This record gives sequence, structure tokens and C-alpha cells, in this order.
Amino acid sequence: MARPIWTGTLSFGLLNVPVSLMPGERSVDLHFRMLDSRSKTPIRYERVNAETGEEVPWKDIVKAFEYKKGSYVVLKPEDLRSASSEGKEAVEVEAFVDQDTIGPEYFEKPYYLVPGKKAEKGYVLFRETLKKTGKIGIARVVIRTREYLSAVVPKDNALVLILLRYEQELVDPEEYAIPDKKPAAYRISTKEMDMAQKLVESMAEDWKPGSYRDDFRDRLRKVIDRRIKTRGGVVEKEEEAALPGNAATNVVDFMALLQKSLGGKTGSSPKKTASGKAARSRRSPGRASPAKTAKRKSRVSS
Repeated sequence: MARPIWTGTLSFGLLNVPVSLMPGERSVDLHFRMLDSRSKTPIRYERVNAETGEEVPWKDIVKAFEYKKGSYVVLKPEDLRSASSEGKEAVEVEAFVDQDTIGPEYFEKPYYLVPGKKAEKGYVLFRETLKKTGKIGIARVVIRTREYLSAVVPKDNALVLILLRYEQELVDPEEYAIPDKKPAAYRISTKEMDMAQKLVESMAEDWKPGSYRDDFRDRLRKVIDRRIKTRGGVVEKEEEAALPGNAATNVVDFMALLQKSLGGKTGSSPKKTASGKAARSRRSPGRASPAKTAKRKSRVSS
């Protein structure tokens, strides 16, 4: 079981609820080591002095800010702690807002708030109040000496603390060439809009996060397993799937694509449909299925 990041309080108004801040995500990345290609031995990253080339032990390493080229100001651990808010191990709720007023670009990383012993009443009171009012709490929280903006959101029986990005961390979309005129300015017809809407509705389904997997990680894991079996030998590169016929064209017949998409919709998700086609394409064109072969044999024997 994961260890708490810290144990403190969830505070709003005069109500303080003892909680533990627990990780809300786990890393499933495949981690790699750098090796010397000649001996296949690991490469070690050493902390060396840029001028002398000598290795520097951790106890002699300090944090510093380069305020101009070649000039640094050294910061001590107490300097970092003093910059944090007064509430150290605490989630200090400062306001309540409607959840749909916060754009998705602001949400960054989830944690779970787990109530302390005999703190269930305050926890449930806070959770149910958020649910009934349709609000989420905007709070500040300190994690490992750094202060973050965060949102306290009810999720089923849990309270989830989601780190938020500050506005100054986001790029204004107006800095990019994003289409900002009405659909008619791009010659999008009403019929095209209607068909696109029908396509979306035909593909609508309940959100089932467990049905989606990190396919890249799975494929990479298979490549690694094959490398292990061949003891580092050369593995043939798999043939890449052909691009769709309209992939490289700039002029697209949207009506034709929408009609084709609607006509090919059978109720299954696009991912499942694609995998089914891939499975059928792997069969040899000149070889009949076992069922058809048995059928022909029965006709011959009769």
C-alpha cells in the first residue's frame, strides 16, 4: 500500500478534518537504463564540478538561482520553507466554485484525501455538501516545500484533490492560428453539420475507462520480450499499417467521409472495429476458414 505524502488537515471555514494526502496515480512507464554499447554495462551519472571535473558528494550540493549569467544566489532549505504558506500539512480551502467553470487545461495531477481516525463525520459532511451544492473547493496545498493551487472534488465516496495549473503557466490560445470564424466562413454546410452530429451520436457510449489501454506500452513490452528471447539479437521490424487513402490529401470530401462513417457504424467502438478488420486481414486470402472447409468435405462425401 502506498505511503501518505503527508498527514494533516482539510480546512474550510472553522471546520478542520484530519486527512492523509495519498497518491492518486501510479507510474506504468517502462524504465530504461543507459548502457555502454561495447560492454553492455550500465552508465552512471555522476555529479561533477564543472571546473575541476571532480565528483561532488550529495552533502556538498546546494540549490541556487542564476539571477544573471554566471551569478548565483544560494538558497537554504529554510529559505524554501519560509516561502511556503503558513499551513504546512493542510489543504486550506479559500473559495467554492462551479466545477464546469474550470477549463480542462487547468487540471494536472490527482491525489486522494483519506480521513484520519474518527474523522469520518467531518469528511462525509464536506463531501456530501459539495455534491448537493454542485461546487468544488479551491485550495492551496504544500507538497514537498512547494505550494500548489488545487481543487477538492467529490468522486463517489472519496474526496479527490487535483493540482491545478496557475493561469501564468498556460499559453493563451490566441497566440496560435486557431480558426475563430463561424462554420459558414469555412464552407461547412448545414448538412455536413447534421451528419457529423449523427456520427457522434451513433458512436456515443458510456465512459468505461477500463476498456482503454496504453497500447504503445503493450506493444513495446512485446518488443522487449522478443528481444529477451533472442538474447539481444536483431528483431525484424514489423510492417507498418498502410495509411488511409485520404491521409495525405489537403482537399477532403467531408460528405463522402461522413456518409461512409455512418454507413459503416455497427454499434461497436472504432477501436474494436479496427482490431476486427486487422484480424481478418491477417488471414491468408487463399485459405478458407475451418468451418467452410468442413462444409465442403461433407458435400464431397455425400
